Amino acid sequence: MLNKEVKTKIVGDNRVHASDTGSVEVQVALLSEQIRALTHHAITNKKDHSSKTGLMKLVGQRKRLLAYLKREDQPRYEKLIQKLKLRK
Repeated sequence: MLNKEVKTKIVGDNRVHASDTGSVEVQVALLSEQIRALTHHAITNKKDHSSKTGLMKLVGQRKRLLAYLKREDQPRYEKLIQKLKLRK
């Protein structure tokens, strides 16, 4: 889990407008940070299968959000991908 300070920083960096907390960009950024943390946990704890299952669910959710954003607004999608360095 992410602590409050980290979440606040991520929301602040990725918000679309001043009171934004739930846009696709913010959700994808928060999921990406959770995925990074769980990936590190999965590498160090190889037998923790329940965490790996949760990790796969988060990856799928992020994938669906990115597909939605790509379908609805291509320039925002490309900007987010570059900002979060998700694709190579």
